[in-house]
Amino acid sequence: MTTTLIKNARLIDPEAGTEETGDLLIKDGRIAALGDAGAPEGSTVVDARGACLAPGIVDIGVKVSEPGERHKESFASAGRAAAAGGVPTIVTRPDTDPAIDTPETLEFVERRAAADAPVHVLHMAALTKGRAGREMTEIGFLSDLGAVAFTDCDRVVTDTKVLSRALTYAAAMDALVIGHVQEPGLSAGASATSGKFASLRGIPAVTPMAERMGLDRDIALIEMTGVRYHVDVITTARALPALRRAKANGLDITAGTNIHHLTLNALDVGDYRTFFKIKPPLRDEDDRLAVVEAVAEGLIDVIGSFHTPQDEESKRLPFEEAASGAVGLETLLPAAMRLVHAGHLTLPQLFRAMA
Repeated sequence: MTTTLIKNARLIDPEAGTEETGDLLIKDGRIAALGDAGAPEGSTVVDARGACLAPGIVDIGVKVSEPGERHKESFASAGRAAAAGGVPTIVTRPDTDPAIDTPETLEFVERRAAADAPVHVLHMAALTKGRAGREMTEIGFLSDLGAVAFTDCDRVVTDTKVLSRALTYAAAMDALVIGHVQEPGLSAGASATSGKFASLRGIPAVTPMAERMGLDRDIALIEMTGVRYHVDVITTARALPALRRAKANGLDITAGTNIHHLTLNALDVGDYRTFFKIKPPLRDEDDRLAVVEAVAEGLIDVIGSFHTPQDEESKRLPFEEAASGAVGLETLLPAAMRLVHAGHLTLPQLFRAMA
């Protein structure tokens, strides 16, 4: 048995909501004691010198482009980026080419991640075959092979009969479903949030109500099926009351947001800077502040990087034609610390949402 004592650390406890200076004793890889633990004979002692010690970040919704587009991001490069950014666990998305929608493809990425990534990697699988929204995947087999959730990522399943059947089956299997809440008709072709700025720039835009409408539909289906459901990205103030009501009504629903929408707003697009083109598009400052407040309150449960690497050829295009997405694994933690330094979040609140 190995024993390590980390002393003089700022212990960040998201569960208790506390931040205290003290010691942490680890025995054989597990936390054995907190506070003034003392060093057992033969233990390794590490002096933290007042540095913060918190649970490890779990970054859900990371895009790794294997299989199909390894030139954009491999498990090796994503793993190095996560390690450099202080992220010990990533949960990858299935929006690859081909999609992770069969047991064989899931086994491939599991083997690749285990061999190449220096961090822990968990995998999500597609909810429907090819993420096409027509036929659900083999949720049971994929769960048995280690898929931790099922999602079609930014492709909204428009056929509510197909979606309701998939949610019913997932509920029976106690599988977690992750949904992207946007009304697809309103969102199609949009590159910005509607408003004066988008109009002046001539950028096709979408109303924030598209998010509210998508969320309302999915909440009704959650109520009907009883599925465990996570909303991947909440970015607008108008969606928050619906989320609050769903939680108050006892539905098994959680929600996340991404670091881009917490730290940037619609004006950051500036002179058509395509590296700020993401999906959903950046929102107005009032929306950003409302979402930050929802994280502090705990209404929004998760902060993720939504790391979506693109190659130069995909971004050096006119704004409307450029691919959506931005990297975030290495910058997730320092960007999130801006919210702490600005007084919006405490460290326990931040790590409750990130760990």
